[in-house]
Amino acid sequence: MNWCWNCRAPAASRAVFAKPQNRVLIVLFATVVALGAAGQHYRLFERGWFNLQAWLHPADGQSIALDDYQVVVEAKVIEGLAADVSALTFDPVRKSLFTVTNKNAELIELSLDGRILRRVKLIGFGDPEAVEFISADTYVIADEYQQRLIKIHLKDETTFLDAADAEQMTLGVHMGTNKGFEGLAYDSVGKRLFVAKERDPMLIYEVQGFPHYNPEKSYAVHVVNNPKRDAGLFVRDLSSLQYDEHSGHLLALSDESHLVLELDIDGRPLSTMSLNEGRQGLQKTVPQAEGIAMDHSGTLYLVSEPNLFYIFKKPQP
Repeated sequence: MNWCWNCRAPAASRAVFAKPQNRVLIVLFATVVALGAAGQHYRLFERGWFNLQAWLHPADGQSIALDDYQVVVEAKVIEGLAADVSALTFDPVRKSLFTVTNKNAELIELSLDGRILRRVKLIGFGDPEAVEFISADTYVIADEYQQRLIKIHLKDETTFLDAADAEQMTLGVHMGTNKGFEGLAYDSVGKRLFVAKERDPMLIYEVQGFPHYNPEKSYAVHVVNNPKRDAGLFVRDLSSLQYDEHSGHLLALSDESHLVLELDIDGRPLSTMSLNEGRQGLQKTVPQAEGIAMDHSGTLYLVSEPNLFYIFKKPQP
């Protein structure tokens, strides 16, 4: 038998040999496309780039340094609250926390260790998803579906609140969806109310002039937002906001990304706190983070559906 090392195999044979190779290439290509789509969907590329930059250039002294926080109370059940906890705000006057529920609409006051202190029935508030402390006895509640901001006055003897009696405004953007207002934060010095739209698109509005705090001045509301900045945030949604008066920075909580972002005055990410299992001392991933608040000492409080309470603190030096 004569062998010809330089001879080419017949075309039919080459086709047979090529088929497995083609299948491998197709599978590899599909895998790369799927990974790329997943990376884009979960904002993994931007998050990875930020983590690299944070490692190469650690945050300066102006940063809150969220990654330093460790959980000290994890997944404590809020007794007496079956489900549906949403939002969180710290009241520095009462030294307590407030949250809202939306299916059976209530404003609920919590102690700093997660116990229910009182419940206030909400009438006509639609789908309340956020609450924010403004000043003594004064708060704003956000109605997600109708995109209303409702100013309320809460006294110690208050047992119910009716939205019909309250000062309110409607932004009226992207109406008719269930991806509306999810978070509020207030800058008491600059008199700015930050309003987070959950997603599709994900936006942070800055509202000046509401709530109206000086009756001697004319009522004028100014609303601005920065879609380009917000599109650069490497989270999939926004669940809650917290404004830090000391640094002027904004904290943004994302349920779907299991992450808290620190944003500087220009909206640039400075630090992050992961809510995944194994990070920040967590034994389990926070299931559905819905609200975040910070007290004057820098302690972070967080609530998650259905009725879970968390506390994060920085270790003492």
